[in-house]
Amino acid sequence: MRIGLYGGSFNPPHAAHRAASLLALKKLGLDRVWWLVTPGNPLKDNNGLPPLAERLALARRVADHPALVPTGLEAGLGTRYSHDTVAELVRRRPGVRFVWLMGADNLASFHRWQRWRDIAALVPIAVIDRPGLSLNATAAPAARALERWRLDERWAGRLAGLPPPAWVFLHGLKSPLSSTALRSRAAPPETRPGAAAEA
Repeated sequence: MRIGLYGGSFNPPHAAHRAASLLALKKLGLDRVWWLVTPGNPLKDNNGLPPLAERLALARRVADHPALVPTGLEAGLGTRYSHDTVAELVRRRPGVRFVWLMGADNLASFHRWQRWRDIAALVPIAVIDRPGLSLNATAAPAARALERWRLDERWAGRLAGLPPPAWVFLHGLKSPLSSTALRSRAAPPETRPGAAAEA
């Protein structure tokens, strides 16, 4: 069994989450993608974050595919950091080949994650391109540190079977959607970023 782990606050979940997951399913030869809907992101302000149950319900509606499985398992495991979640899953499911999935925006800040090098040592990683972010992501500290373990995209289907560290950068996702942009559009005009400058 090959399972992609796609973590995030999913606030809100949207079509690009689904498209990225389907791209990973196809290119990596995965059996499932678990959406790890986090109780809260340690690197972000979680004030105003909708309840986990609400985000999970929305994620299930957006996923709408038998191989895409939104889950709140981090809350059940009691883990706060991605490393702890991955380590626990690898320990509990030794027969499963896990692959960590992230967008290019996350690769750009991966070096700020707690124990990011240990995540790369636990499971292979697939980075999914996002329009306009490729160059920043591949020039970021984590990408440079892991460069020698980068797999050519032509061999992406082999990634799940490789011992970590191993990673690949996947192209093909065209959607510019992001949860941040969707939240900004949904906010009242006076609370949007840059509203003061526009006034």
